[in-house]
Amino acid sequence: MKGARYEEIAAGFAKSRVLVIGDLILDQFVWGRVSRISPEAPVPVVEVDRETQYPGGAANVARNLREFTAHAAVLGMIGADADADTLKRLLADEGIHIEGVQQDPEYHTIVKTRIIARHQQVVRVDREKKVRPTQAQYDRAIASLEGMLPQLDAVIVEDYAKGLIQQGFADEIARRVRGAGKLLAIDPNPGNPLQWHGATVMKPNRSEAFAAAGRPPSEPVDPVEKDEAVLEVGRILLEKWGCEILLITLGEQGMMLFRPGEAPYHTPTRAKEVFDVSGAGDTAIALFTLALTAGATASEAAEVSNHASGIVVGKLGTATVRPEELLRSFSGLEGE
Repeated sequence: MKGARYEEIAAGFAKSRVLVIGDLILDQFVWGRVSRISPEAPVPVVEVDRETQYPGGAANVARNLREFTAHAAVLGMIGADADADTLKRLLADEGIHIEGVQQDPEYHTIVKTRIIARHQQVVRVDREKKVRPTQAQYDRAIASLEGMLPQLDAVIVEDYAKGLIQQGFADEIARRVRGAGKLLAIDPNPGNPLQWHGATVMKPNRSEAFAAAGRPPSEPVDPVEKDEAVLEVGRILLEKWGCEILLITLGEQGMMLFRPGEAPYHTPTRAKEVFDVSGAGDTAIALFTLALTAGATASEAAEVSNHASGIVVGKLGTATVRPEELLRSFSGLEGE
C-alpha cells in the first residue's frame, strides 16, 4: 500500500470512536546505569537516573488510539490507592475518557515496574492480586458499555488475564456489541482460555494462536506462506472462533491475515531495529481496528498495523506511534 492510499485512510482516523475494555495497568520504568556488581550478591547495582510512568495493559491500547483520535475511552477496574490516582491522572492528561473506570478499595491496582540499565531490562517487578469483580461491578460495567455503544464505532477487548475478563462478561460484551452492529476486536490471552465466537477480529500472536488451536509450538518457516503449521492453525481458529478476520502477529516475520473463503495474506515486518517488544501487540490491535473503522480493507488494515508495530518495537518502554512517524513509514514506499 502506497503513501497516498494510507493518507486517504488516515484522514478518517480522527472521527473514529473506540472503547477499550480490559485490564488496566500502571507501567513504571526506573532508568539507570550499571557500573559495578553488588558485594552482597552477584547482581548488578543500578544507579538510578530517572523514573517514568505510563498507562499500560489495556490502557496502552487506548494510548495508541489517542495519538490518532480524540475519541478513545477505557473500561476497567482499578483500586482506590495512590497507584490508581496516578493511573487516572495519566489517562486524563492524555485525553483518554475514563468514565467507564471503576474504583474499588478491595481491588489492588496492577503495577509493573521495569528496571532498565543501558537500554537493557535488568528485572521486572509485578505487584498484582487477581480479584474477580463482583456481579454488581460487572452490572455497572455492562451499563457503561450500553450507554456508550450508540456513539462508538468499535470495541476492543484487551485481555491480560488479570481477572477482569470472565466468560459471562465476555459473552455479554460480544452479544451487546455485535447486536448493536459495531466492530468487535479481541486480543485473547492463553492464560485465560475463554470461548469467543462471532467477533469481527481476533488477534493472537503466534504462541497464543498455537495454544488456542491446541497445537504444539513449532519453529517458524521461511517463507511464512509455506509454514504449514501456521496455515493449519489459521484454519482451525477461523472455524473455532467464527470470526470475520483472524490476524496472527508473527514477530520478525510480520503478520498473517486469514479470512473465510480467501487465501491467507502475509505482510512482512517493517521493523528496522528492535529494542523492546513489550506493548507491540497493543499497538497492533489498536491500529488494525482504527484502520478498519476508517474504511480500510482487512489487508490494508494489516499493513497499517504492521507499519505501526515496526515503529514501536524500535522504542524503549511502553511506547506509542505518532501520526507523523506512521506517515513517514508509508511515504518511504512511494518509490517502490
